[in-house]
Amino acid sequence: MTNLATPRFLLNGDTAVSAVFGDRISEEVNQTIRAFQLLLTERKVPGIVETVPTYCSLMIHYDPDRISCDRLLGTLKELAASIDTTALPPSEVLEIPVLYGGEMGPDLAHVAENAGISEEEVVKRHSAPEYLIYMLGFTPGFTYLGGLDPSIETPRLKTPRVSIPAGSVGIAGKQTGIYPIASPGGWQLIGRTPVRMYDPLRETPILPRAGQYIHFFPITEEEYRKIEAEIEAGSYRLSTRKREEVKA
Repeated sequence: MTNLATPRFLLNGDTAVSAVFGDRISEEVNQTIRAFQLLLTERKVPGIVETVPTYCSLMIHYDPDRISCDRLLGTLKELAASIDTTALPPSEVLEIPVLYGGEMGPDLAHVAENAGISEEEVVKRHSAPEYLIYMLGFTPGFTYLGGLDPSIETPRLKTPRVSIPAGSVGIAGKQTGIYPIASPGGWQLIGRTPVRMYDPLRETPILPRAGQYIHFFPITEEEYRKIEAEIEAGSYRLSTRKREEVKA
């Protein structure tokens, strides 16, 4: 991938800096952000506390008692010059099982009607892509995904639901995603996964990470209950695989 414009660096208070890589949502911009994040991780810059990717930028939180803002900016500009030659490791794809329709997906019929296709075709088109996780936000583990088939884009509900069960898979406009915890929401619900995207008792509470991909695959109610029981018993192992390597 060719190098994008040199990032703009914006100060966010006195403990964070944002490296901005444009103003559009694209996999190319995302790969550049991931490459820059990788460079920072490998350099192990003293004083950097955390890096948080967004659609078009990378926010770098730092400890001003360990590194000054001027010194940090100098290091960031130096590393940015190496983005174009940075090889990204293969991204991980999370295989997420989904029980579509019925009680788990009460809006599947509406999505199908809106698209002018059958419910089965909606499931087929929704479960075909590998969705890039651009960023996390809203609630713990909520994924902002890219890659929804335009033919099944559906407007949000006119009146949001007061409570949506954790694991619900929905569509809202050009977006699709998973509600990691029970919360209000206005997305069109087409299914539910038994996989816990957020579990405060787990060693790593938040399952997905920005830069990974999600692939949904349909399961039966029997399979749903089986996976649900395995998760409760602590014996379920999420299936993952690697995508082909890309270069920033």
